[in-house]
Amino acid sequence: MKANKIESTVFLFEDYSSSSVRDFITLLKPRVVFLVVFTSMVGIYVAPGKIHPIIALVTVVCVALGAGAAAAINMWYDRDIDAVMSRTRNRPLPSGKIHPTEALHFAMFLAFASVLIMGLLVNFLSAVILAVSIFVYAFIYTIWLKRSTVQNIVIGGAAGAFPPMIGWSAVANNISVESIILFMIIFLWTPPHFWALAICKSSDYKKAGIPMLPIIKGIKNTHIHIIFYSVLLFLVSMLPYFINMCGYLYLTAAVFLGIIFIYYNYIIWNNATKHFAMFKYSIIYLFALFSAMLLDKFII
Repeated sequence: MKANKIESTVFLFEDYSSSSVRDFITLLKPRVVFLVVFTSMVGIYVAPGKIHPIIALVTVVCVALGAGAAAAINMWYDRDIDAVMSRTRNRPLPSGKIHPTEALHFAMFLAFASVLIMGLLVNFLSAVILAVSIFVYAFIYTIWLKRSTVQNIVIGGAAGAFPPMIGWSAVANNISVESIILFMIIFLWTPPHFWALAICKSSDYKKAGIPMLPIIKGIKNTHIHIIFYSVLLFLVSMLPYFINMCGYLYLTAAVFLGIIFIYYNYIIWNNATKHFAMFKYSIIYLFALFSAMLLDKFII
C-alpha cells in the first residue's frame, strides 16, 4: 500500500520569522540522537587501539550531526503525513514554524559538514560509513521504503545500527567481526522496538497511509515477527562474550535483559494494552546492554 501525498496549506499562512533555535534543534530529533551518540561512544571505547580524546570528540560530534541531518531530511520529506498524525503534527514543519526549504538546506549542510569533517579529521572509512548511514535513513528508508513496503523498518533500521561501527572504525580503522556484531544487535533490536510503537499508533499510520506491518498483516502477525527478531536479538547479544570481546559481567546483563525483553513478547501477546510498555522497555534495554558493555570493558 502506498500513501498518497497529503497536501497541506498550513505553510501558506505561517510567519517563518518566528522560527527559533529550539525549532531547528527539534528537527534533529535530539532524543533519538542521544541514543545514537551513546552507541557510537561505546564503539569507540571497546575498539582495540587508542584514539586521541579530541579525535574521539570529533567522531561523536560528527555522528550526532549526521544523525540529526538524516532526521531533519526525514521530517522535511514526511511533513505531509506528520501533519495528520497526532504524534507528529506539532513538529516544526507541519506546525509551520520552519519553512521546508530552510529545513532541507539546514539538513543538507549538516550532512555534508559531518561527513567532510569526519573524513578530514578522523579517517576515510568512518566518513564513508557515516555517509552510508545518512543515505540509508534519509533516502532508502524515508523516501523509498517507508511508504512502499511493510519491511520499511527492517531495512531502514540499518541506518541506526551504524553508529557503534563508526565509533569502532574511528579507532581501529577497519570493519571487524566485533563491529559487525555491534551493528547486528541494533539492527535486530529496531523491528521489535518500532513495531511495538507502530501497534500503539496504528490508527495514525492508517490515517497517513503508511503500510506499517500491524496495519497490513495484522497485530498477531506482527507479534510473530516481534518474537522472531527478539529471539535472534537475544542470541546475537551474547556473541560479544563468546568471541572474547566482553566478559561475564556483560554476559550476565545480556541474558538478564534479554529474558525480560522476551517476557515482554509474552505480555503483549496476551495483553493488547502493553505495547507501549514494551516500547519503553526496549529503549532501556539497548541503553543498559551497551552500558554493560562499557562497564565490562572498564572492569577488565
